[in-house]
Amino acid sequence: MATRSLGLIMHGVTGRMGLNQHLVRSIVAIRNQGGVTLSNGDRVMPDPILIGRNAEKIEALARAHGIARWGTNLDAALANKDDSVFFDAGTTQMRPALLAQALRAGKHVYCEKPIATTLAEAMDISRQAQASGLKHGAVQDKLFLPGLRKLDMLNRAGFFGRILSVRIEFGYWVFEGDLQPIQRPSWNYRSEDGGGIILDMVCHWRYVMDNLFGEVQSVSCLGATHIPQRWDEAGKPYTATADDACYATFQLKGKDGQPVIAQVNSSWTTRVRRDDLVTFHVDGTHGSAVAGLTDCRTQSRVNTPRPVWNPDVKQSMDFHDQWQLVPDAMAYDNGFKIQWEAFIRHVVEDAPYRWTLPEGAKGVQLVEAALQSWKERRWIDVPALHL
Repeated sequence: MATRSLGLIMHGVTGRMGLNQHLVRSIVAIRNQGGVTLSNGDRVMPDPILIGRNAEKIEALARAHGIARWGTNLDAALANKDDSVFFDAGTTQMRPALLAQALRAGKHVYCEKPIATTLAEAMDISRQAQASGLKHGAVQDKLFLPGLRKLDMLNRAGFFGRILSVRIEFGYWVFEGDLQPIQRPSWNYRSEDGGGIILDMVCHWRYVMDNLFGEVQSVSCLGATHIPQRWDEAGKPYTATADDACYATFQLKGKDGQPVIAQVNSSWTTRVRRDDLVTFHVDGTHGSAVAGLTDCRTQSRVNTPRPVWNPDVKQSMDFHDQWQLVPDAMAYDNGFKIQWEAFIRHVVEDAPYRWTLPEGAKGVQLVEAALQSWKERRWIDVPALHL
């Protein structure tokens, strides 16, 4: 069994997502476990170089996590032939240009979502990646959540029968910053900086719906900026110009060709009273299931209770107790790490990999359709995307 090194340029990992999920819980964790195991038993050890604008911050980050290489010169990093993969978790607005620069330098590319702020840019960088012959991928982490993997297992087992509808509830209260410190960066609430919950979350819902429940056919969306003023990291007030809530309905074409209705609420202005920060409720002819980030509970056709509507009597049923927990039949690793391992195998041994930049472009397509629906106050069809 041999171990080989894979040079990896990591850009934009000082932010919350890049640091926690991609650096610490993915690449550092992979290094600590001895690398990624290939089909022949060999191992690949990621050898990252961290690239950012703040030298002091990048150096401290590298030292804290046992990474020998760091720098502020992206051009120099891209010129190093020993580094064959470029990863970006920086700002969405800069992403297409950075990916194009990396492709021109002969690097395989992997990036956070959304892959661009407009569909035109997303399609352009996807076509560049396809024409280059290099490997490319976009993060689709929700597919690897334990809760959604259990939903997928139920679906493949035929538990639902024909899926009728899906309800996704996502969100929590993001503090305005005047009374309590903010827990999300202020740029999230400025459209001029690439903020907005529709751009941030509808990309996720596209790949979740397409892969698990059915291909998206059309959308009706209403966005809102419920909190018009927020306070930034320095405690200064600013005008929120981006949407902080999204209420959408999607028409899907189910796996069996039958229609599926998906209702999706995404909000940074809601207080949580549900099982998790995101829940996926699937109703089918033979059974229903509700999944969160990790757990999943089911109710089959033969176990469905018969509630009685009587507003004059206090409800005696505990509806939460009527659902059965799907057991953890395996150990579930971090979803970001799982996809990183799959991409590394794709680069090194050409293992199958379907979460490409064109798949990321579909998410941006749905974002634009949702924004158009909100603006024009009507249903918008989502045609097949040809790249």
